[in-house]
This record gives sequence, C-alpha cells and structure tokens, in this order.
Amino acid sequence: MIQVKTELIAPYGGRLVNLLAASDELEAKMEFAGNLPSVQVSARVECDLELLAVGAFSPLCGFMGQADFQSVLDTMRLTDGTLFPIPITLPVEPNDAIAVGNVVALRDRRNNILAIQHIDEVYAWDLEETATKVFGKNDTRHPIVAEMHRWGKLNIAGRLEVLQLPHHPDFAELRRTPAETRAVLEFYGHENVVAFQTRNPLHRVHEALTKRAAAAVDGVLMLHPVVGMTQPGDVDHYTRVRVYKALIDNYYETDRSLLSLLPLAMRMGGPREAVWHAIIRRNYGANHLIVGRDHAGPGPDSQGNPFYGPYDAQDLVMAHAEELGVKPVPFTEMVYLEDEDRYEESSRLPADAKVRKISGTQVREDYLGKGVPLPRWFSRPEVAHILADSYPSRHRRGVCLWFTGLSGSGKSTTAECIVNLLLEKGRNVTVLDGDVVRTHLSKGLGFSKEDRDTNIRRIGYVASEIVRHGGMVVCAAISPYRATRENARNMVGDGFMEIHMATPLEYVEAHDVKGLYAKARRGEIKGFTGIDDPYEPPLNPEFVLTAEGTTPEDNARLVIDKLVELGYVLNG
Repeated sequence: MIQVKTELIAPYGGRLVNLLAASDELEAKMEFAGNLPSVQVSARVECDLELLAVGAFSPLCGFMGQADFQSVLDTMRLTDGTLFPIPITLPVEPNDAIAVGNVVALRDRRNNILAIQHIDEVYAWDLEETATKVFGKNDTRHPIVAEMHRWGKLNIAGRLEVLQLPHHPDFAELRRTPAETRAVLEFYGHENVVAFQTRNPLHRVHEALTKRAAAAVDGVLMLHPVVGMTQPGDVDHYTRVRVYKALIDNYYETDRSLLSLLPLAMRMGGPREAVWHAIIRRNYGANHLIVGRDHAGPGPDSQGNPFYGPYDAQDLVMAHAEELGVKPVPFTEMVYLEDEDRYEESSRLPADAKVRKISGTQVREDYLGKGVPLPRWFSRPEVAHILADSYPSRHRRGVCLWFTGLSGSGKSTTAECIVNLLLEKGRNVTVLDGDVVRTHLSKGLGFSKEDRDTNIRRIGYVASEIVRHGGMVVCAAISPYRATRENARNMVGDGFMEIHMATPLEYVEAHDVKGLYAKARRGEIKGFTGIDDPYEPPLNPEFVLTAEGTTPEDNARLVIDKLVELGYVLNG
C-alpha cells in the first residue's frame, strides 16, 4: 500500500497523479488491470512514470498529448504556456488494443503491473523532427537519438492511474519523493537550497564547487544524483552512491547538506535538459541549481564535434531563471592551486598561476585504466578506494571489437586472426559471428530491416553482458544500419570499438567465391546489402580496415597493437 499526499507541488500548482492508497480499492484495481491488454514499458518509461506519479514533473500528471508534445518541440512550453523543455511521452507499437477509448495496463520489464493508461489520444511522431528540435541534430551518435529508432511509432496519452511505483530495494533510505524532500529541507531551516545535478563520481574539485555554491547563497546543499538512466558507459549508480555517501558522511556539514537520489532517465539534452533539471529541482524544494560546463552533454557527435557549446546550458537557464524560480549557480573550469592546497575557478587566476588538473578522460585512461592510484589532491582516499575496487586496470576489463562491413569484406577472417593473437597474449575471447548467431541465438529471424535490427541488438546485448563481466568479445556481423550499431555501442558502453571493414564493393564482388553478389544482381536474392539494400558506413569508427591490398594477419596486428597501446592487452 502506497501513501502519498495529493498536495500542491510548488511552484506550478500541479497535483500528483492518482496513486491509490486504500488497500481494498487497490486490490480491485489490480485485478481489473490484470484482465486488460498490456503494454510492457521500457526502463525509460518506468523512470518517467515514477516521476510523474510523485510530482517531480509537475505540472505534468500524465504522458503528453499531441498538442503539448508539439508545443514542447516548437517552443519548450506546454500549450498553456508553462515552460517545459523535454517531451514526456509513452511510445507504443500499433496493435488492436491501441485505439482511442481503450484502456491498457502498463507493465514493467518483469511483467509487474504499474499503472492503468486510459487512451484518449493516439498520434504518430516524427523521429527526425523530434531529434532535431530537442537535441539540435538528428545524429545517431547521440545515445537517445539512436535509442529513438526502436521506440514505438505511436504515442498514447490520457488519464493515468498509477497503482504501484517501480520497486527499488537499493539505497531505500535515500529515495525521497518531492514532498518528503521538501519536508527534510524545511526542517534544516534555511531559505536557500542549492541542488547539484550529477551522474558522475565526485572528486575534490566537485566538493569545493558544491561547498562554495552553498556558502555563496548561505543555504543548504542538496546533492541530488541521477540513479535512473544516464549516459551509456557512465559509472554505475551503485558505485557512485557509495562515493556520495562516503563524502557526505565525512566531508560535508551534516546540517547543511542532504543526499537524496533521483530516479530520472536523462536525455543528455544539453541546454534544454538543464532547464528541465531546474524545473525538477524546484519541485524537490531547491531555488538554486549548479549548472556546470557542458551540462548534460552527450560527448562528441559523429564528426567528433561537441553537440553543444560549453556554456549554452548556463545561458539558457539564466535566461529563464525568474520564470523558473531557480537561479543558476554557474561555474567555469576549476583547477587545483598546488602552492595553496585549494581549488579555484581558472577564470579568476592569472595566466602564470601554478595549477594542476585531471580530466575525466585522464581519470578513466591514465589512472583507473592503468591501475594508478588517484592522487590525494584530486580525490579523497575513500573515493579513490571505491573507484579502484569497481574499476580495475584496463587489461582486466571487458572490451568489444565490433566488425561491420559488406558481406565478403574480410570481417570473419580478420576477426579470426585477432582472436588467435589475443589468446596468444593471454586474454580469453568470445566470438559472436553473424552466421553462427543466426544459427543459434537468432534462429527463425529473416532478413527484413526489423529482423536484421533484432539480430544485431541481440548480439549487442550478449556482448554488453560479456564486457560487463570483464570479458573480451569479438562480434563480426554486417550490421548495415548506423542507428542499430549505435544502439549496440550504447548497450556496451566504454570498451566498444567499431572496426569498419571498408573493402570496396567492386573488390568484394570480384572475390565473391560464394556467388552471392552475382545472384543478387540477377534478382535471385532480394534485400542483399550493398545491392538492393543499403549499407550505412560508420561516420567515426575506431578502426578503418580493408581486405584490398593487405592480409588479414596485417589487419589483425594493427588492431592488436592499438589494444596494447590502450592497455586492454598486456604486451609480452
């Protein structure tokens, strides 16, 4: 039985979703929902549903209808004019149950009933328009744009009845609703609350930044990390929360700091997302938000360029601060002053100041990746110890070598050579070859675009599990579609290396011992990649190889040399 007050959520006045509190009514509703057609929702929708239910997305109390959806895309506002920059939708695939007037049960990935959705609207949405307007460009290197390719083609909306929230057995004492969080903050007795949005472990630079921000407004720091969905490849939330707990318990003032977890599914939407974060934190009781450099940025695009400018997010939150009721606390880059043993904003220092700094990339590659302890000036000992335990040196971590290219381009033969060299150097390797996978894991799938995508996602999922457990996996499949390969990259996260076998079509046709290209040219094989079905080459792969003018052995040595250089393989 869930008890949640249906009180107003400041500042917008939206009410909480109908969350049933009476056990007899709840039991009846559960029985009713169990007989309804079901929609099994994604992990992202689970997060959105929970935050809709508890009022974190107030004034929203359900998934957006078409008018609000379009208005948010075009203007960052709901149709009533309220600022809300991110669309919150319930995408589904068409079926007989998806029709206006019907009612469906929303179930989680484990088939538990979460809610009843009354369908008052069914509308199509356009991927390119949504990606371009929300994220600035339709680029599948953006993790959400890649993910959107497998969202349902329709959105549904209407009255939402939440029967139970998603179950979170971990860190239960740190999971608070907006009402519960505001009650704790009110008990602290300070007018100002500074929220810190984070999806990364905290080091001493973040500690200095957050303490300075709270002191600047004479308020309380609300450390409010995202524990829902973040950037693929991010440090898992279990490790991160252990870090946050160690810092809060040992290095922050107990009456001036609060650690509380946010089950948010991030969109990595840069400036728009920063405004969204401000709205969410306002509902949790904050009136200031620390907006960092490249806030909620997804990293480089397919051309290797940033999606957003480094201070675009700060500028957009500042432009809407009065309306939001949340003031941004902007910070530029902070560096360590070695002679003074303190951190300072680089913009406040003379050009000749003696400073030290370590980037996030250096933390991953030069320290954790090589098993080198993080220096005490950079990380607290407790933090360094937790990260070292969770992230061993790179030669003990997982990695995925993902071969893609035309049929006959040399993927399997090069992969075989690489596997033998890896075994020679002492690394255990799993091979997921496209033909073998279709015999076992994907038996029964055809060669339509949908079936090809399903096959590649299955390979990606298995590869992600192998990498997560520290294994090395070599995948060799045509994988012709760019968005689906990016899905695989996002599933695997760090350690995904795309190897494009860029052997020209003319060469593979001339050396086609199976005669498949000739049959495709004659029309005897339909939907053949490179002939009558497209192959979308990678835009920025980690390796580009070819079978033309070289040997599989030479190609394999190029890859192995790079793996040795990166530390995934020990030389010797």
